[in-house]
Amino acid sequence: MKKILLALSLFAVLFNFGCGRNSGDAGNAGGGGGKLVIAVIPKGTTHVYWQSIKAGAEDAAKEYNCDIRWNGPEREGDREREIQIVEDFIVQKVDGVVLAPLDHEALAPSVDKLAAMKIPCVIIDSDVATTNRVSFVATDNYLGGVMAGHRMGQILNGKGNVLVLKYAPGSASTTARENGFLDTIQKEFPGIKVVDTKFGQDTVETALQAAEDLLTRNQDVQGFFACNESTAVGTLRAILSQKREGIKFVGFDGSQALLDGVRAGQIDSLVVQNPYKMGYEGVKAVVMFIKGQPVEKRIDTGVALITRDNLDDPKSKELLRIP
Repeated sequence: MKKILLALSLFAVLFNFGCGRNSGDAGNAGGGGGKLVIAVIPKGTTHVYWQSIKAGAEDAAKEYNCDIRWNGPEREGDREREIQIVEDFIVQKVDGVVLAPLDHEALAPSVDKLAAMKIPCVIIDSDVATTNRVSFVATDNYLGGVMAGHRMGQILNGKGNVLVLKYAPGSASTTARENGFLDTIQKEFPGIKVVDTKFGQDTVETALQAAEDLLTRNQDVQGFFACNESTAVGTLRAILSQKREGIKFVGFDGSQALLDGVRAGQIDSLVVQNPYKMGYEGVKAVVMFIKGQPVEKRIDTGVALITRDNLDDPKSKELLRIP
């Protein structure tokens, strides 16, 4: 009888161990039902740009049979919230993370922690100050700034005064765009002078105020460059409110409001990325890595210049898919 009871007890222990191990296997994080669970963390959730990234991530999830968990700060300047979201997903034991870091330096420890926990992380949109990432999937942002600089030089015929509305300190992607633009103007267009710059910060409202300040204190201006969606929308509103439509305006990113501005002639041109592809390739890269497939360390998702002349071209429409 004792031998029978001992055997039954041993069977129960082994059964429970087996069940516990299966519940913690990759692909079962947070009740994924056997699918890999990938966290996708944008810099924010309000701008159209991030919704395009989400659409790409969702399509990749369908194609590669995984589930995504989407969560990001409401405001793009909230670094502490983004760090906390990474921590939350670590607790949930997701299988992988796709992260657009708000700050080049501030999010590096979070990425290092993911690596220490053996949770693969793909960085999208803006780079981070650590090599503990599977891949970096993004635009060549410096090249985008160079393209904007060339366009400004062309439409101003190589001479004039220009304003630049920057985004925020610590943002690697927008800093690269700003540097690409400023370097190009300085090196290739000596007749153009950047007379003033300011940070627009993380909302359209703060960008609008900053753009209005720049326009108010600089009356002799022929050109204006804004480096992302929120700063471009804020700048457009400021130019229209101050009736400064004669200023040649080059923006960055392709929300519907900005595309309407191009069509109406209020914006000369936009340097646009492919956020849909960014989200898609980010999720794909994590899944491929988990499955032991090779993943490129740098995936360039492309950049293009949109004007009234090519706004309705098939290639432009494919690039500018907006959810």
